[in-house]
Amino acid sequence: MVSQYRADHVGSLLRPPELLEARVAHADGRLSADDLREVEDRAVLSILQVQREAGVDVFSDGEYRRAMWLTGLPDAVDGFVEGRQVGARRWRGGEPRPAPTASGPTASEPGSAAPQIAPGPTPKMVIGGKLRATRPFTGIEASFLAESAPGPYKVTMPSPTWFMHGYVPGVSDAVYPTRAEALDDLVTIVRDEIRRLVEAGVPYIQVDSIVYVFDYTDPERRREWEEMGVDPDRAIDEAIAADNALLGGLPRDGVHFGLHMCRGNLMSRWHAEGGYDLVAERAFGSLLFDSLLLEYDSDRAGGFEPLRHVRDGTNVVLGLVSSKMAALEAPDDLRRRIAEAARYVPSENLAISPQCGFASVAAGNAISWDDQRRKLELVAETARQVWG
Repeated sequence: MVSQYRADHVGSLLRPPELLEARVAHADGRLSADDLREVEDRAVLSILQVQREAGVDVFSDGEYRRAMWLTGLPDAVDGFVEGRQVGARRWRGGEPRPAPTASGPTASEPGSAAPQIAPGPTPKMVIGGKLRATRPFTGIEASFLAESAPGPYKVTMPSPTWFMHGYVPGVSDAVYPTRAEALDDLVTIVRDEIRRLVEAGVPYIQVDSIVYVFDYTDPERRREWEEMGVDPDRAIDEAIAADNALLGGLPRDGVHFGLHMCRGNLMSRWHAEGGYDLVAERAFGSLLFDSLLLEYDSDRAGGFEPLRHVRDGTNVVLGLVSSKMAALEAPDDLRRRIAEAARYVPSENLAISPQCGFASVAAGNAISWDDQRRKLELVAETARQVWG
């Protein structure tokens, strides 16, 4: 493991309108793949500069080559078909959004509101055939960051556990008699991808494994799974085993492995509520990642007490700054909350970040470019004040 990144962020960042327009044009057949790549490259270079000026410790490409945080994987894997995933999703909070439009701000207009442009066709995410990777799904991102990032960079990817929402009885069980068999194949696919990134020298690999709190901490959500015949507690153990298996046999020197948990992040809305209490003892104590990136931006996340279960030596990245709301957090409050968390995890094993990405889907959260910049600067400045 490499040293801690004190001023971290989850990865996705607001997309400039020219990139969103180009993606729509490509989906409509009006822009070639090569031309889209050029637009993506320019946008990534621009957002790397934003991060450099903000002073964060680690860089991402903003997930600019994706329609949403997870689409790289199903786009690169045969076996997914169209259909509705299992499990109800009632999104909460946020403000009504305007209809998609090609108008909006540019990256040079820091006070403008984020544009609203549909990201393209809905990805196929129901398991309907034998799952087989057809190509790497983060290779282009990693190679461009290796050439262009002004410092340490991260590559993000979805945990295979998320795609168990696509195990649909009557469809998936015709190919995989059990959920466990489908999950095993997905673990192999993602582990192979991580191995390629490690071999390529990527310094920070982040797995977004949101099912722990998205699915299994909210009491209402747990009841929904039970009604579908899924034992939430057993599913937690299965998720821990699957996520740990992603790192099996991989070298740990020179690479930082992070795991991010969240309660849903869709255009400033959220899905689940509830603290980490129901998953902390098993997950925090058993996950073998170097860092856990945890939401702590609102009362929905509960208190810091569950951090007492964090495995010795594991870093905790406190997601204290909201990527959903424009209001800027008070620096004194952030430092106070870090001190509170240090009652359960040593200060040297803590860091700070926004609670989630600024644009888990291409449309982005209901904040402006200037809001995003100020939030990143606040994260960096708070880290300097606390840890030097």
